[in-house]
Amino acid sequence: MTTSTQPSARSAELPEAVRRQTYVVIAAYNEASAIERVARGVLNVVHHVVVVDDGSRDATFQTASRVTPHVLRHAVNRGQGAALQTGIDYALRRGAEYIVTFDADGQHQAEDIPAMVGPIAAGDCEITLGSRFLGEAENVPLTRRWMLRLGVLFTWLASGKRLTDTHNGFRAFSRRAVERIHITLDGMAHASELLDQVVSSGMPFREVPVRIRYTDYSLAKGQSSRGALRIVMQYLLGRVIR
Repeated sequence: MTTSTQPSARSAELPEAVRRQTYVVIAAYNEASAIERVARGVLNVVHHVVVVDDGSRDATFQTASRVTPHVLRHAVNRGQGAALQTGIDYALRRGAEYIVTFDADGQHQAEDIPAMVGPIAAGDCEITLGSRFLGEAENVPLTRRWMLRLGVLFTWLASGKRLTDTHNGFRAFSRRAVERIHITLDGMAHASELLDQVVSSGMPFREVPVRIRYTDYSLAKGQSSRGALRIVMQYLLGRVIR
């Protein structure tokens, strides 16, 4: 059953033990101009941030390495799904008890991490999914808003899952949950694949209100309508193959 956390939980701080056990995984491709600010913001909230440089052509790896020792690198650009799985596997090997996925372009707010991890640490659920439509979404172009709504409708029609925001990269997992989930789709279609696995796992999950702030930079990094159609095709092909 999907429920939501009250907004007041957003300002709560995580216990120190939970902060130490939380690893935030960021997949980054050509994010040299944003990754340092984003990673430093995360480290104000938790102790560990893992940046996976997904074959960038710029200085993403060098820039991220100034902030955290946990920087991994793909030799070639494989896609966000592959980069997240690489970071998740690394975090598990490091002993993470809570793993958060977080976008590299600055649209997510690190201050929302406690609201995402808190219900898991309290034992209320195993997985939380960020929802901009339960929270706040600033500067969302009308075309982007409709594209996201169509994504929600598509997910409902394809799998029967009723969610408010199906392509939000802000998610949190318990160790037990993430050990039962494995992303196989390298590209952006991993978001739908991951939701399939969350639902089929039978583990309790909930949506949590989060804030999304679009900037010219993050909008330029986002998906076009053609890109969204390509993601749908990748997802459908992935379901056939599985």
